[in-house]
Amino acid sequence: MISTTETGHAKNVANFQQLISFCEGYGAAYNPSRSELSIAGIQDALAKAQAALTDLKNAKSAFDIATNSRKEAFADLPKFSSQVVNFLAASGVSSLSVADAKGILRKMQGRRAAEVKVATSPATAVPQATEDKRISVSQLSFDSLIDHFSKLVTAVAQQKQYSPNEANLSVAGLQTKLDELNTANGSVIKSFTSLSNARVNRNNVLYNPVTGITQIAAGVKLYVKSIFGATSPQYKQISAISFTTAK
Repeated sequence: MISTTETGHAKNVANFQQLISFCEGYGAAYNPSRSELSIAGIQDALAKAQAALTDLKNAKSAFDIATNSRKEAFADLPKFSSQVVNFLAASGVSSLSVADAKGILRKMQGRRAAEVKVATSPATAVPQATEDKRISVSQLSFDSLIDHFSKLVTAVAQQKQYSPNEANLSVAGLQTKLDELNTANGSVIKSFTSLSNARVNRNNVLYNPVTGITQIAAGVKLYVKSIFGATSPQYKQISAISFTTAK
């Protein structure tokens, strides 16, 4: 599991770029037989690593936007649902129907504080497994809110007496709200998938045991050591460049 922080990943790429700069400075003396250690090979690896970091930043930004939009969509849900139940009670339906609706409302209000707190602030410095677990728990809470609200919409739609003049409280208005919640939640699910895939790609590009830049950097150091010697100024230059590896 990758435990390097987001800052550590960027530092690895920056250090790899510094390593390349030194190798380029060695001129014709730097001529490894392994293509992946050649100047062209390490430049290509750097380009892929930089692209992987950029893709991850973009995916994270899209995920943050989606989670913020979802937060806004769900923010008024308990209060709005309470309005629905109150209108239902005032419309003259049976006390049992009102009790059922209030039961749904209690479940929604009971979940709200905990799930919103967990859902909207994933920390980038938290190891991936921990963040994924928190988001997974949060996702279940949003799914539950949608499920409860859907049940409330179904319950009031079955009552002929429920016929508010307010468009947002009408059955059509409630269905529109439900669609809005599903869309906002779906956007988060899709953007998190993209974010997770971007992390997988980043980790592969940087830490693959064969093709990752940290592995390539180790090969470059060994090559320079073999050509110039362990006590050479060239080797001292690059041996001091550190890389944090995956754990």
